[in-house]
Amino acid sequence: MTLESQHVHHHVHPSPYPEPYRGGTSTMQAAPVRPTTVRATAIPSFTTALRAVESLLMSGGQRTARRNAWNSVLEDRRRAKDRIETERALRQSVAGRP
Repeated sequence: MTLESQHVHHHVHPSPYPEPYRGGTSTMQAAPVRPTTVRATAIPSFTTALRAVESLLMSGGQRTARRNAWNSVLEDRRRAKDRIETERALRQSVAGRP
């Protein structure tokens, strides 16, 4: 048996994909380069970012409940501030009477 007869000949099937470009002269021209428009996008506020994270972590019902609770806290604070200012104004008006 000779060395040549020991070689196994593999049949190469043609590829269904186009041959890769290996250099040379191309007849195609590149598309003209248009200047890209740079758009400034606002950086989200901390509150917006927090709400985005919150929406990912919680279901809609939990998110609504938490937002309602926070709005109640803010409203209670506003009422307390108004009450303190009203009491102060009343005291000043009573103390200013002759």
